[in-house]
Amino acid sequence: MMRGDKVFRVVEENCFKEEVRIKEMDETEVTMQVLSTIPVLFNYWAKANDGSETSRFFNDHIAETVSKNPKRFIGLGTVPLQDVDLAVKEMERCVKDLKMPGLEIGSNINGKNLNEKEFFPFYEEAEKLGCVLFVHPWEMMGEEQMPKYWLPWLVGMPAETSRAICSMIFGGVFTKYPKLRVAFAHGGGSFPFTIGRIEHGFDVRPDLTAVDNNINPRDYLGKFWVDSLVHDKKAFSYLLEVVGEDKVCLGSDYPFPLGESHPGKLIAKMKAGKKIEKKLLYKNAEDWLGISH
Repeated sequence: MMRGDKVFRVVEENCFKEEVRIKEMDETEVTMQVLSTIPVLFNYWAKANDGSETSRFFNDHIAETVSKNPKRFIGLGTVPLQDVDLAVKEMERCVKDLKMPGLEIGSNINGKNLNEKEFFPFYEEAEKLGCVLFVHPWEMMGEEQMPKYWLPWLVGMPAETSRAICSMIFGGVFTKYPKLRVAFAHGGGSFPFTIGRIEHGFDVRPDLTAVDNNINPRDYLGKFWVDSLVHDKKAFSYLLEVVGEDKVCLGSDYPFPLGESHPGKLIAKMKAGKKIEKKLLYKNAEDWLGISH
């Protein structure tokens, strides 16, 4: 994969061939995957019509893959959020025609935070359609200042996800659209682990934090989902305590190296009991997606 004239990532067949993916799913005891486009292909930087065209291409490919393997895959679409009207149009096609339960979107849109009023018509339509949103970090802030040591992925990504959550909370998105079902990647990034600092900031500087929404950010815990990909038992225990056992879904980041090579192994190590394990392994994801298998 190229990004301009530079190699971004070398991908293998498990990124685009379902037969290879299904084989690896079987080897790691994964019965069902939710497919989504790699964030670098959001193409928010492109001209809107071009972004719309590539979105249609990716969405058609995912929908075709799901239609051939409906017992193994569920698909999420992507939309050209650099143009909200075109994004809404493609969202409607994804939900109504391609029968997708939702979309994957970036943690920012060309540097714009997710609380920008221009995105509100998009959230309004997503709520009406019952279209779930999966927010994945990309274009990490500070990336140019820390290019070494893989820091954009190790440091920038968790911060980027927290940026998205805080933007939606402080911007009043969850308050204005309470039926919107949103999940955030990588355990919600650094948000769950800095909620004390965020709440304290809300308490001591409401003149800076509560300008668009005066509800305590801690009150939104339990109002959105996160995935389980935190790689650490203590971090996972804390995540469960803070976010709640009903709002954590199994996440794998498959097939990339920062993911969990055998999805669900960390959950198994937690020994939380069969009831909670079922929630974490699939029931919470079903609730978020609005499906039942």
